[in-house]
Amino acid sequence: MRPVTSRSSSGPRPVVRGRASAGVGEAGQSLVEFSLVLMPLMLVLLGIVQFGFVFNAYVTLTNAAREGARAGTIYQFDRTCSKAQNDMLRNEVIRTSLVASMNLLGKTAPQFATTAPTGTGCTISGGWTSNTNGTTTTYQNGDLTVTYTVPSGVTDTDPRPNEQVMVTALYHQDLIIPLIANLLPRDANSRLGLTGQVTMVIN
Repeated sequence: MRPVTSRSSSGPRPVVRGRASAGVGEAGQSLVEFSLVLMPLMLVLLGIVQFGFVFNAYVTLTNAAREGARAGTIYQFDRTCSKAQNDMLRNEVIRTSLVASMNLLGKTAPQFATTAPTGTGCTISGGWTSNTNGTTTTYQNGDLTVTYTVPSGVTDTDPRPNEQVMVTALYHQDLIIPLIANLLPRDANSRLGLTGQVTMVIN
């Protein structure tokens, strides 16, 4: 039986390069995959930001139109003024209430344009144009429209009790994300038109 002898190597151990090469390859692959995912991810995030602004503007505008319509329904009819003059006075109450309820939205052109009428008492004028078509009378002031409608079975009188008042506000929302803006409908000034519309019955 031959004796077993142990041998020890004093030289440097061999370096295994296979794992190191694999690590560099995996890192490069991860970097490529991240770059491919980054663009769609950024597009989604920017879309969320832009639609957040749009949704906030729409909700605020609708609430403002509701406040304006409510102010129009509780307007106190002035019997010293004519029906047309009272309509103008009611319209101004609606406009003032709506603009005050728009909070941080732009309240001047180009986002939302209206003109305050001139004069006092029954003699206010300017800002509003009117059009009567059958049982419907429409008043227009820039981006604000007030429509009075006489429903079937209701008699049209000067104070307009039980008639309907519809407040329509058009807001021009800025689109701050260029890439997302190309995917949304825009007006001539490259803004998104948002409409808030509320109908109520006059007390």
